[in-house]
Amino acid sequence: MGISCGIVGLPNVGKSTLFNAISSGKAEAQNFPFCTIEPNVGIATVPDPRLDALCKVYKSVRVIPTSIEFVDIAGLVRGASKGEGLGNQFLSHIREVNAVAHVVRCFASDDVTHVEGRVDPVADVATIDTELCLKDLDTVQKRYDRALKQSKGGDPKEKGIAALGEQLIRHLDAGLPARSYKFESDTERELFAELQLLTAKPTFYVANVSEAALANLEAEPLYVALCAHAAKEGAKVVPICAALESQIAELEPEDRPEFLLSAGLKEPGLNQVIRVGYELLGLITFLTAGEKETRAWTVRRGAKAPESAGVIHTDFERGFIRAEVIWWEDLITLGSEAKCRDSGKMAVEGKEYVVRDGDVMHFRFNV
Repeated sequence: MGISCGIVGLPNVGKSTLFNAISSGKAEAQNFPFCTIEPNVGIATVPDPRLDALCKVYKSVRVIPTSIEFVDIAGLVRGASKGEGLGNQFLSHIREVNAVAHVVRCFASDDVTHVEGRVDPVADVATIDTELCLKDLDTVQKRYDRALKQSKGGDPKEKGIAALGEQLIRHLDAGLPARSYKFESDTERELFAELQLLTAKPTFYVANVSEAALANLEAEPLYVALCAHAAKEGAKVVPICAALESQIAELEPEDRPEFLLSAGLKEPGLNQVIRVGYELLGLITFLTAGEKETRAWTVRRGAKAPESAGVIHTDFERGFIRAEVIWWEDLITLGSEAKCRDSGKMAVEGKEYVVRDGDVMHFRFNV
């Protein structure tokens, strides 16, 4: 689908360690700034226990999960908006992703250097937000100046951009990210989207904590401080220990449950990072199942049945007739499609049906 989540943060906060664990890629991870220069791209499998449950019902030969793309972006430093460090590369790479996972260091250690010589998660977030806001301010100011000149000819769109630009300049100048701006109309929202601002991207925080802190996060002041900051903007925080996740990722699948148990974890923290990233990108999963395979498919939230069919094959969308839909839990509970049909749990839906996360679907089409 070409949709990706960028992993950003200051140098040395654990971005590349997280990336290596989260994806099939192997980014270079070392204890010095600017280790990541070109963005590394990796594919992360989206954890979905529904697949194994459906596989048992259908006795499928194979299970195919869906996935999303994560991009490990070079660490940003103070002054990036003016080109400091790898600022220009960082800013161009972040512009290309659809959502942001902001990794923040929430552990103290003499063994891992901090680019600003202190560990303060809220200040780290502020450093990056400030640089991105400054870059956005520059973008908006240039577009605002152009709109002012062009609106003199009476162009309504340019007048709209000038009015929006004036509001956004005030907003960004106050150090507030563009994603917190409140729209006054749908027209304003459309004009805003055209600006492609860095701080407009949906964002969540990944708190990189020590292994010891995982057992009692409420007693970890650095983590608590980050959560309080995130709550103000309505953002989620996912706690992980990147070093521990790196160890889990290197284990054989059959060895992981015992390791997780010994670490006091129900599942790898990365599973939640992937799920939150998937949700933030506005994606849902529908499922197809049969003897050959049980498979998860990604579609945007709000997609209708023909568009979802098109994810499988363009012919399915072009010749769409109808979709047979069963809610995944009904299939697990009743144990077969036939029983679902007899119980009235199978629905026949047309072109206007909006697909739900967890729908098991069979498409009928004619090309």
